[in-house]
Amino acid sequence: QHYFIQSNLSHMTSIIKVTPLLGALDTGTAVCYLLKVDQYTLLLDCGLDVAKLSEFTARIMQHINHINAVLVSFPDIDHMGALPYLYGTLGLDCPIYGTVPVYNMGQMFLYDYYQSKNSSEDFNIFTLDHVDSVFDHFQQMKYCQTLTVCPGIAITPYAAGHIIGGTMWKILKDDEEDIVYAIDFNHKKERHLNGALFNNIIRPSLLITDAYNATFEYKKRRKRDQELTYA
Repeated sequence: QHYFIQSNLSHMTSIIKVTPLLGALDTGTAVCYLLKVDQYTLLLDCGLDVAKLSEFTARIMQHINHINAVLVSFPDIDHMGALPYLYGTLGLDCPIYGTVPVYNMGQMFLYDYYQSKNSSEDFNIFTLDHVDSVFDHFQQMKYCQTLTVCPGIAITPYAAGHIIGGTMWKILKDDEEDIVYAIDFNHKKERHLNGALFNNIIRPSLLITDAYNATFEYKKRRKRDQELTYA
C-alpha cells in the first residue's frame, strides 16, 4: 500500500510519498519504509522477515537504484536485519546513518544472527562479508546532530528510548517542511534509559509512526524489578 502526501500550502511545494515495504497492515515486527521527498529517496529502517523475503525483494528492486540514504532507528534484526542482503546481494550502495550505539550493537546483532543461523541450518541470505560491507557504509551520529544527506534535506536523530541508541528521525526539507519518523519509541523513563524526547518535535508536516504497542499494558516498575530479581 502506498501513502501519498502533497502540501496544499503555496510556500510548501515538496511532493512527499511514503511506501511501506514491511511492517504495515500486518502483524510482523520487521519494518522498512521508503520516503521520497521530491526526487530524493530515503530508506527508513530495513528489517528482515525471512518468510516475506521474496515479496520484499520484488518491492525493493523497483527502487534500489534510486535510494540516496538509509536511516536506521534501532540496532536489532527487525530494523536492520536485511541491510547485509541489500548491500551484499542486491547491490545497494549509499550511506547509512545511525547513532554510535546503533553502529556498535548492530554489528553484534548481525554477527550473532548469522552465527546462530549458520550453525543450525543452511543459511544463505547473507554472509559476514556482507555484514562488514554494511558497516563500511555507516556514518555514526550523535543525538541532536544535524547532517545534510541530500541537497536541501537534513536529518537529525533524537532519543527514542526503548533501546540504547534508539532514534526518532527528524527530516527537514529546505528548512520549512519537517518529517518525523518515530516508531517503537518509549516515552517512559527506565532505570537504565531515559524516555523519548519530543521537545524538538512539535507539529511536524508529516509524522510516520506505528501503533504496534498501542494495547500493550506495562507492568509497574516494582513488579518488573521483582520479576527480574527472582528470575
